[in-house]
Amino acid sequence: MATVDETIAAAAARVRTAAGDRIGDLVEAALHRTLRDTITIGEDGSAFVITGDIPAMWLRDSTTQLTPYLRFLADCPELASLVAAVVRRQFACLDHDPYANAFNDGPTGAHYEPGDLCDDPHVWEQKYEIDSLAYPVTLAHKLWRATGSAEVFDSRAHRVLHAVVAQLRLEQRHDESPYRFERPGAIATETLARGGRGTPVGFTGMTWSGFRPSDDACTYGYNVPANLFAAQALLAVAEIADEVYRDTDLATGARGLSRELLDGVAVHGVVDRDGERIYAYEVDGLGGVLCMDDANTPSLLSSPLLSPDVVDPAVWRATRAFVLSDDNPYFFRGSVASGVGSPHTLPGRVWPIALAVEGLTGTPADRRRLLRLIADTDAGTGHVHESFDVSDPAAFSRPWFSWADSMFCELALAVADDEKDERGGQ
Repeated sequence: MATVDETIAAAAARVRTAAGDRIGDLVEAALHRTLRDTITIGEDGSAFVITGDIPAMWLRDSTTQLTPYLRFLADCPELASLVAAVVRRQFACLDHDPYANAFNDGPTGAHYEPGDLCDDPHVWEQKYEIDSLAYPVTLAHKLWRATGSAEVFDSRAHRVLHAVVAQLRLEQRHDESPYRFERPGAIATETLARGGRGTPVGFTGMTWSGFRPSDDACTYGYNVPANLFAAQALLAVAEIADEVYRDTDLATGARGLSRELLDGVAVHGVVDRDGERIYAYEVDGLGGVLCMDDANTPSLLSSPLLSPDVVDPAVWRATRAFVLSDDNPYFFRGSVASGVGSPHTLPGRVWPIALAVEGLTGTPADRRRLLRLIADTDAGTGHVHESFDVSDPAAFSRPWFSWADSMFCELALAVADDEKDERGGQ
């Protein structure tokens, strides 16, 4: 069994062989930086994970920041223990407030915006995003499958899994939900209309989300990639319920709800566009349809990565072609780069997260090209940024964004895997 340092050194060496010394050095630095600078072990043995330049723990980011390490869990007990510590903290957060997206390290009273309707001192921000429920479930499931250990599935985790299913079902009929979010004086993407309820929706079988994975408010309440991700996470809940808890009711409920979400996506979330059937990004069940994609995951582009058992391959291929075209209003082209951006950042900004996803869902040649592009657009900082201008990488947002670092590492490790495959596994 390898230590953490040995594991990272071996991974970086493989990347250097496949992609050169500079990219290998960037990967080695990023893999160490995430573990060293973003994770704090608490007195209870759980782990608190900051995003990098924001001192709060997002349920989404704290999962995605660990993505490149998951392939090493079976051979590195230290990493497996660390991931388990993060899962325990995530389940504690969900147990405290399943509607919140970001938490403080204890009841510090810190908030992104003190004027928010939610004033819970444990909560940094209470923007309800479906992926905040799905990411911890899938992380716990991957840990269990990689190590064979069910240690994280205690009585609290059991309670949380029931709560996840119940909340996703409740939000199929959002007007019956108690959830509200208001930020006084905020721009439209930072608060919810109708007294904090969000824009009107009709029943579709999908589950409602107030906000996107970008933390921007949904234009229409049914976010399609998030529903696909939730459907995948519910299958994980069912497996855990069957094999760990022997909880038939939970397993049956999770599988049934997964099917309902997918049926809703098939009927309402797949639309005709220029003779092709593609996934919409958001719909409202009342005729409102938004065709776009966002750099943040779950995105339409990332669906085969996050929702592999539930995505329709033919529909997704047509969707990918749309997302990576000028028909997507958030696909930007410039003299240095082209790729998917986000309304969360300035126009003309592409996100390295989306470039990594484009590579991970593309061909080996795509992966090599996009890995080099991300490395070459760090503006000499040694960090992968949230976004950068497609014609001027020195114009970027967020000097240290750990999620972007980790997605770069995941892409680099995939390139190393490609190189190994081309050598016949040697």
